[in-house]
Amino acid sequence: MRKFFAGLILIPLAVVFVVFAVANRHVVTVSFDPFNSANPSVGASLPLFVIIIAVAMMGVVAGSLATWFRQGHWRRAARLHEAEARRTRVELSDLRIHTANVARNAPPRMVAPVPARLGFDTSERDKTGATL
Repeated sequence: MRKFFAGLILIPLAVVFVVFAVANRHVVTVSFDPFNSANPSVGASLPLFVIIIAVAMMGVVAGSLATWFRQGHWRRAARLHEAEARRTRVELSDLRIHTANVARNAPPRMVAPVPARLGFDTSERDKTGATL
C-alpha cells in the first residue's frame, strides 16, 4: 500500500519536473560578483531549471536544519526522561527483589478474617445486576 501511495505522488511529481525542465532549458548566468555583472569573476552558466531546482533543494535543507536545531531542547528532554525512567525501572526491580527476599525470610503473618457485610447477602443483586 505504501508503494502505491508513493507511486501516486512520485510519478506526477516526476512528470511536473520533466515538463518544467523542458520548458526552462535555456542557459542563464548566475553571478556572485556585484561589481562586474558583464564579466563576473565568480559565476556559472547553467540551465534555468537546474538553478531553480537547486535553490528549492537548498531551501528544503535549510528548513530541515532550522527545525532540527529548534527541536534540540525537546530531544534533550526526551533523553533525560528516558534515562530517569530507566533508573526508576532498575530501582523498582531491585525493590521488588528485596521485598521478595524479605517476605521469604519473614515469619508468616496472621491475617484477620474479613467481616461479612452487615445487612447484605452476597447472593443479592441490585437492578444493574451487580452483587451487593
